[in-house]
This record gives sequence, C-alpha cells and structure tokens, in this order.
Amino acid sequence: MILAILGATRGMGRALARQAAERGDTLVLLGRDLDELERSAADLRIRSGGRAEVRLVRADLDDIGTLAPSVEAAFAAVGRIDAVVVTAGLFGTQDALEADPAFAARLLTVNLSHTVVFCEAARQRLLAQGGGTLCVFSSVAGDRGRKPVGIYGASKAGLSHYLESLDHKYRAAGLVTICVKPGFVKTGMTAGLKPPPFAGEPDGVAKSVLRAIDRGQPVLYTPAMWALVMAVIRRLPRFVMRKVGF
Repeated sequence: MILAILGATRGMGRALARQAAERGDTLVLLGRDLDELERSAADLRIRSGGRAEVRLVRADLDDIGTLAPSVEAAFAAVGRIDAVVVTAGLFGTQDALEADPAFAARLLTVNLSHTVVFCEAARQRLLAQGGGTLCVFSSVAGDRGRKPVGIYGASKAGLSHYLESLDHKYRAAGLVTICVKPGFVKTGMTAGLKPPPFAGEPDGVAKSVLRAIDRGQPVLYTPAMWALVMAVIRRLPRFVMRKVGF
C-alpha cells in the first residue's frame, strides 16, 4: 500500500508511519520541518530493513499556501496514493485557549479551515485517479459540547461533520473517508495532563487505524473503550452535562 501521512514525525502519526513501514508500505511523509522529516525517513528505512520506500514533501497546516501544492507534490512523487492520512493538528486546554484569543484563532484555523483545505485537495486527486482512502484524525472531543474542551472540541466537531459529509457524497464514487476519533492517548500533545484509566498508547492506536484503512471503516473510536464512553456521553441530558466536569 502507498500511504501519504501529514503529521508523521510525531505522536500517533509517527507510530502509524513506523507500523506501515514495518509491513513494507511505501510512504510519503508530509510535514513542515524538513530536518524532522529526514530523521523520520531514516528511522523508517532502518525499521523496515531497508524495504520501505520513503519520500518527503513539505506541508504546513499553519500556511495555507503550502497545502494544495504539497498534495500535488506527494502524488507526483509516487504516481498513485492509496490512502492520504492526516494526523497533524493543534491542541490547547480550555483555560489556555480562553486566555489567549490569538492561540484560539490559530487552533480553530489549523484544525478546521486549513485541514479541510488540505483534505479537499486530497479528495480531488484521489477521485481523479479513480478512488482511494482519506483518513483524518478528529477527536472524541467533537462528539458533545463539554466544559474542559469547548474550543478544541468545536474545531473537531466541525471536522467530523465535514468528513461524514464526504463519506455520504463520494463513497459511491470510490472515495473511502475514515474519521478517526481518538480518546486520550499518551503523546506529546497530552503531556502534563492526567490520563484516565483507559488511556491509549500510540502503537495501539496506530494498529487500529491501519486496520480501519484496510477495511474501509468510516468511523473509528480508539482505544475501543471510547466508543462506549461517548455513546453514554452523547445521551446525557443537558442539565446533567451542566453539573459534571467531564
């Protein structure tokens, strides 16, 4: 399989790239820091015993001008891409975002507006080649308005809505859209936060994501416990949500 991964140098994206390389997939790594991309590529080649073919393309979700060209460069590098995966994004606590309007605006722009712009470019190229998979990391934070993740959750709610719409509109045309909704995962993004009892590890999440890509699964909660947790949270009445801190 040929995978293009935006965000493959850190956290869940790095774990996903490593597992894909170990099984022999061809990879196009997209990111804003070329030095980090080079280090990641070297790591992947070693882990695969030299079997993995790895290409590098610069793309920065903070810079809208890089997004469509990066998609074109990725496809030009390998000819055909089976799956485009987006793991990149920003996180901030509610307190930090409320205290810094500029940071809040940047997070909303990167996580929603610019991610959609990148996905639209990927969608067009995947459909032009006859089909493929677009797999994007959203979050369980977007499933319900909650006190601790109001602004971050809003960015992910919009992204989940967009991805579901793509799945409805283009699945019959050959575009498989996968919305990944991680719960708490122990990465650099969540460093310093107290993990819940069922917090996930990047490698476990990566394994479930690769399986979802292989199966064409439209929505993935990972770790799996979060599907049950959010099924309950989505059904709680508003007056209960006002009283709880979750």
